[in-house]
Amino acid sequence: MARAPATFSRKDQLFNADTLGQLGGEYARALPGFDGAAFAAEALSGVPERSLLACLDWFADCLEPYLAADFPTMAAQLEAAMPPALDPSKQDDDFGHFLHALPGVLAVRHGLHDHRDRALDLLYAATQRFSMEFYIRPFLDLWPDTTWARLERWARDDNYHVRRLVSEGTRPSLPWAGRIELAPGAAMPLLDSLHGDRTRYVTRSVANHLNDIAKTHPATVLSALQRWAAAQDQTAKELDWMARHSLRTLVKDGHAGAMAHLGYDAKAPVEVSVTMDAPDARIGAALDFDVTLSAAARTPVIVDYRIRFARPGGRSGEKVFKLKTATLTAGAPLTLRKSHKLKAAATTFELHPGPHTLIIQVNGADRAEIPFALLPALLAGAGRG
Repeated sequence: MARAPATFSRKDQLFNADTLGQLGGEYARALPGFDGAAFAAEALSGVPERSLLACLDWFADCLEPYLAADFPTMAAQLEAAMPPALDPSKQDDDFGHFLHALPGVLAVRHGLHDHRDRALDLLYAATQRFSMEFYIRPFLDLWPDTTWARLERWARDDNYHVRRLVSEGTRPSLPWAGRIELAPGAAMPLLDSLHGDRTRYVTRSVANHLNDIAKTHPATVLSALQRWAAAQDQTAKELDWMARHSLRTLVKDGHAGAMAHLGYDAKAPVEVSVTMDAPDARIGAALDFDVTLSAAARTPVIVDYRIRFARPGGRSGEKVFKLKTATLTAGAPLTLRKSHKLKAAATTFELHPGPHTLIIQVNGADRAEIPFALLPALLAGAGRG
C-alpha cells in the first residue's frame, strides 16, 4: 500500500531548518562570534512541542545569550541584524516573516518597564519587517498616553507598514492577541486619519477594526462610515469595499442598519420559496435545496441561509451561511441551487441527529423556512454489497 503523503502544518512551513538557518545568518552578520548554525539547531529542536506563538518566545530564549544584557545595547544589536525593510512600493500582501517578530518579543520582555521610549523605537523599526501588532499592545496598556502619541505620529508615517500597525495593533479583537484596556471605538480618531489611505493593506486593517467594533457597537461603525462618505477623503470604490468588509458580521446577523447602508432594503417586496430534494439529510452527506426569488421591480438582494441545528438536551443552535448577492429584475425569477455539506468531523461545530430547520434570509429578514430531519452518519461499510 502506498504511504499517504506527509502533511505539514503552518508552523512547519514557517519554522524549519532553512528559515531558522537564514535567521541565524542574519544575526551572524551583525553579532561578532555568533554561531548561526548552533543557534538554528537549538531553535529547531524546540519547535515540535510548542505552538506557533510559543516558538517565537523559545527562539528569543535561544537568542538572548548572544545579546547584551542592557536593553539599549540589545536594541541596537537587534536593529543591526534586521533584514532590509519590506518593499515600500507594494500595496498589499507583504506581511513579512514570523521569525522577524523576535525584536518585538524582546522589546516587551526587556524594554516595557524601564526603557519604554527605546523599546517603541525598536518596534517602529521592526514593524517594517514584520508587523508588531502583538507587541505594541502591552505598551498601550502600561503607557497609554505615550504610546498613543506615538500612534498619532505613526498614522502619518511614509511607510504603510507603520500606518497599518496603528490600526491593527489597536483592534479590540485582534486574532491570537491578548485583550487590551482600550474600549471599542476608542481608536476611532486614529481610524479617521487612516480611512483615506491609498494602500489596501491599511484600509483592510481599518475595515477589520470596524468589524471588531461592530460586534458590540454597531452604531459607532455606521456613524463612522457615514462620516467618511461625507468627507470624500477616500475613493468611492474603495470606501464601498471598506463598508462591505466592515459590515460583514452585521450583514450576516441581518442588522437592518447595515443592510440599509449598503443599499439593501429589509422590507423589499421579494417573493421567496425554498424546496429540498428530500425531507431528510444524513450527517456526512449534503443538504440539497433550491431557493427561488422574484420581484416586480429591480431589487438588490443579499441572500443568506441559516440552519437551526438540534443540540443535546433539547437545545438548538444556529449558523448563518452566505448564498448570493444579486439584483432581481422584473419578470426574471432567480433560482439558486445549493448543496450544503454536512461534515461529520467538522472542527468548529459538531452535528447531532434530530429535527433541523433551513431558513432563507433576504436583506437580513427571514423570508422562508423548511424543516428537515438530520439522520445519523452511515457506519463504515454500510450499504455495500
